[in-house]
Amino acid sequence: MNPSFQIRSDVRGAIAAGEPVVALESALISHGLPHPQGIEVAQKMEAEVEASGALPATIGIIAGKIVVGLTDDEIELLATRSAVLKVSGRDIAAVVSAGGFGATTVAATAWVASRCGFPIMATGGIGGVHRGAEVSFDISADLTQLAAAPIGVVCAGAKAILDLAKTLELLETFGVPVVGYGTDEFPAFYSATSGLPLDHRVDSPDQAARLIAAHRNLNLRSAVIFGNPVPAEDELPAADVDAWIAVALTEATSQGVSGKAVTPFLLGRLAELSEGRTLEANIALLLNNAACAGKIAAAYYKLQRVR
Repeated sequence: MNPSFQIRSDVRGAIAAGEPVVALESALISHGLPHPQGIEVAQKMEAEVEASGALPATIGIIAGKIVVGLTDDEIELLATRSAVLKVSGRDIAAVVSAGGFGATTVAATAWVASRCGFPIMATGGIGGVHRGAEVSFDISADLTQLAAAPIGVVCAGAKAILDLAKTLELLETFGVPVVGYGTDEFPAFYSATSGLPLDHRVDSPDQAARLIAAHRNLNLRSAVIFGNPVPAEDELPAADVDAWIAVALTEATSQGVSGKAVTPFLLGRLAELSEGRTLEANIALLLNNAACAGKIAAAYYKLQRVR
């Protein structure tokens, strides 16, 4: 293994034994959720993975080392230390070479996890094509990385602040299969449905595991995205979400918010405008996705043992 990687001993043992492991991102700890909820949710996601029969491995960069399986102390460090960078794929080498500290996005987490051979990771929602991208050209690097990282990704679709239709179109262009998990539509993050139909669907961890196995056995190099809807009891009305997003987008433009700062700004304003309802839904879907990914990882492990 590359010396820039530092893999926790139990994670290393699970990799060697082919046991189920789920990769988790760390950007939600430092940038996605307010403190101390980032720490609490990260730990609860790990607990959900464990309860589902798999070993969680939260990924981040600590003092220039790509850490696969952050400890509780390291999770707290990413949440509380100043100058923790939000790390996408393009940033990994720069942060490592500088001995820096970074919290990994979907793109960076997918790259690290695929290098380690993990079959699956969990996140809240993937990045994608931003609204107005035909003018701004603001498109998340998550999409290009997902086109090149052979790993299953459990998410509640793409973040609702994005242009979901254009995001799906670009994923199709990149050859990334998007599969509904118990749904025929692309989930809309805070809402279960988007009105955007999907061509493929699975309804159980076993079906998802078989799909990942087929994808990997065929040497298809992209990710497989599983759109797992937010739990029904935590779903928010799409009309309300759209109204809050419109206000937040206007404010972001007027304040000159751009680049990596856009998503944290918008998510923070949505939480304020919704009086915390979007934050509650975000936490619920994160935990739901972690549990789902753990079940798929366990099913994939059993499938490989049978073979």
